[in-house]
Formats: sequence, C-alpha cells, structure tokens
Amino acid sequence: MRVCVIGAGLSGLAVARALKDRRIEFVCLEKAPEVGGIWRQPGAGEPGPGYRSLHLNTAKQLTAYHDFPMPDSYALYPRHDQVAAYLRSFAEWAGVLDRVELRTEVVSVRDRADGRWTVVSRDAGGGMAARRFDQVIVASGHNAMPSMPSPLPPGADTFAGTILHSLDYRDGSDFTGQRVVVVGLGASAVDIAADLSRHAARTLLSVRRGLHILPKQLFGMSLDEIAEAPWWTAMPFDEQRRFVEQTLLVVRGRLGDYGLPEPDHPVFSSAVTISDEILSRIRHGTVTPKPSIASFDGHRVDFTDGTSAEADAVVYCTGFRMDFPFLPAGCPAGPDGAVRLYKRAIAPERPGLSFVGLVRPLGAITRLVEAQARWLARVITGETVLPPAEVMRQEIDGYLDGIVRRYGRAEGASIQVDVGPYLGELRELQAV
Repeated sequence: MRVCVIGAGLSGLAVARALKDRRIEFVCLEKAPEVGGIWRQPGAGEPGPGYRSLHLNTAKQLTAYHDFPMPDSYALYPRHDQVAAYLRSFAEWAGVLDRVELRTEVVSVRDRADGRWTVVSRDAGGGMAARRFDQVIVASGHNAMPSMPSPLPPGADTFAGTILHSLDYRDGSDFTGQRVVVVGLGASAVDIAADLSRHAARTLLSVRRGLHILPKQLFGMSLDEIAEAPWWTAMPFDEQRRFVEQTLLVVRGRLGDYGLPEPDHPVFSSAVTISDEILSRIRHGTVTPKPSIASFDGHRVDFTDGTSAEADAVVYCTGFRMDFPFLPAGCPAGPDGAVRLYKRAIAPERPGLSFVGLVRPLGAITRLVEAQARWLARVITGETVLPPAEVMRQEIDGYLDGIVRRYGRAEGASIQVDVGPYLGELRELQAV
C-alpha cells in the first residue's frame, strides 16, 4: 500500500478523495465506528470536543467540499448532526468508504531505514497489525488532548463540586438547576456558557485575558465570505485591521461595557472568538462575567477581584494541546513548541510524512484542506517535485518569523493562516 491516511473526518475524507482521483493506493485508518470526526460525536454520545449545541461557525456554502454542496434544506450554520450526515454522504459520493478501516486506532508511526514507514494499529478486538507504507498523511485534527491549567488554583483538590474540561461536556441539561463557572473565552467557552445559561441556575464566565469577539456575520455576509471578497483582499493588512476594529465598535461597542476585559492586542494578532450569542446572554443577565479564579474552598470559588460565588461545577474551556502520541517525539512541533512544516503540511526532516488540516484560519477550513490534499497527491505521483530540505527549512523559518512578528510566541500561533494568501500559495504549488 502506498499511502496511509490517519483520520476520517473532514480533512481525512478530503485526502481520501484526492488520492482516489489520482489512482493512488491508500488506506484510511479511523478509530471511531463511523466517519465524520468531531461532528458525529455528540449524536453518538462519545467523548470528544463536540457537544450537543455545536453548530458550524462558518457558512455552509464555504464549509462544503467544492463540488459537493450541502443540502438546500440546511440552515446557513448547520447543526453537528447535519454536518456529520453530510460528511458521510460525501464519503459515499466520492467512493472512498471501502478504503476506510473503522474502529482502527493508530498506535505508532515510525520511519524505517529504507525510507518507508511502519504504521502499527489496533482493531476493535485489540488485535495489533504492522504495515509498511511509502507515505503517511496525518489528518486526525489536534483537539484530542485537553489542556488544563497546571497547577489548578489552590483548593481545587478539595473542591466540593465537579471540575471538568470541555472535552467532557455534553449538554446544558446535565447541569439543570446547578451553579456553574465556565473558564475561558474561546469558541467552546462562549458556546458552552450560552448553552448552560438556558439550564443552569446561574452561569458565570471566568475570563483571564480579553479576546476579540466577532459576530458570525458583518454587513449581512459571513466572515468567511468577507475573507474572500475582492474589496477585502485588496486592502493592506493594517487597513483590514482598522476596518474591523471600527466596525466592531459600531456593531457591539466596547467589551468592557459587558464586564469583559478589553483585549490587550489588536485584532488579528491572536485567535478571535466568533459568537452571535455570548454578548446577548450577558446583556440579558443569564451569563455573568468574572475574572480569573484565585482559589477554591468547599463549594466556594474565589476570584482575583476579591469576589466569590458558590458553585456546583467548573468547566475549563482552556483548549487542547497539539499532541500526536503515535508520532516520533518532536514531530511536528520543534523544541520551542512551534509547528515546523513546509507550506504548513510537509515535515522536511522526515520524508514521506505530511499533515492535512493542521492550520487555523479565520473562516472555513475546507477549501484549505482540499488544496493541501490535491497538492500532496501531486507530490506523491511525482507531478510536483519538492525543493531540497534546506530550502523547505528556510521557508519554515521565514514563515515562523512572520508569525512571531504578528502574534508573538503564543501557544498555537504557528498554525495560524490567512485564507486568501495561503490558498494562493497552494494554487501556485500545484501549477509548478
């Protein structure tokens, strides 16, 4: 077998389709009992970053694969179960289901002296198998290993309530009548806080650092539609930033007026949070912002501003670590934690190992993973030739230098991409 694809979610299915189109022999290994990744987890009741209130934050027409649109009956921002059904339909339409081995977990991926790769996997019955491949494409996402503050605030070990990570959160109805503190201001934090506010007796939102909160639409257009509009892409970056910041002042005012900390950085210098709900829930009094947690004492949660509140549960929405335990140590991130991949996809130090979907755009990721998949398929067939490893390392260094100038050294910043410019790079690579 020439290629092993790891993961059968949105990215893995895009890779499978691109390889099939190029008549490249491959197998796709998926540890879940069905394709669809995080989108199928809430309906299946499985652990994972998906929760029952999960919807797309990106417009369906741009999140769909380029020649397989989502049904007209879907809303602009479909529910998780609709996205899962769509991904299953795509796999059937693309004719790749027979190449997917379900309930098959990848245990290790190691390069061999002969330049090939050994992939060890475990099936549902616990049986182990070792197979050799020319290429391995990792498309399993990076939201599996929860990140928690270390250490937790004093008293956490004797807290009388429940402390959990968003990975273990399913539905607000599980907390009916409870007093809940949500920690964080990212996508999952604001979604979960808004969901809890419809069930919990009280919902507090504990925020350490301000982030820019954007609505899903501006001027009647989805943010990802704006990101590709000619009038937007023609703007210099500094002008784009000023335009958005001024627009946000008009649309929602200052975040400090909601009781949230003002961001300490310009927009697009850190990840942004997209939500149509959280500010409305705050204004309606169903979510109350609070600063960081200082300590726990019994059922009491003390905050850094000297206030306290009784709580039955604390949900840490503090993100995930980019951890691939089946890969060799130090791959794909270097010693400084930055992901080092040529064109955000290829590991120059390990020929034959590549990644699809290990990027974080403002907007839909689908077009990016499809472009990555098509490019990698051309690399595998020899239609596109990679530059020498030293040239690839120089490209990575230049990219990461730009990331540091724009985002600093924040964790996870190394996978940020701008949709338009990055798509342009991938198109140029396929034209060579």
